[in-house]
Amino acid sequence: MPLTVSAVLPLGLLIFLLVRLRNLRLTHAVLCAVFGFLLAETAAAPDIETALEEIAAALGRIEI
Repeated sequence: MPLTVSAVLPLGLLIFLLVRLRNLRLTHAVLCAVFGFLLAETAAAPDIETALEEIAAALGRIEI
């Protein structure tokens, strides 16, 4: 699950910055986290994981 760790870190940082800049309230961040945990236990989770892996693979092929 290296994709999970690498996706969680920037998204967590983004949420932290939005909370600090007051563009996102703490309750909204908690609601997003709870929604993510609930979504991970649905039947859609494997499809979402596959889509994220394909996006990561596509980004990995980009040469700068």
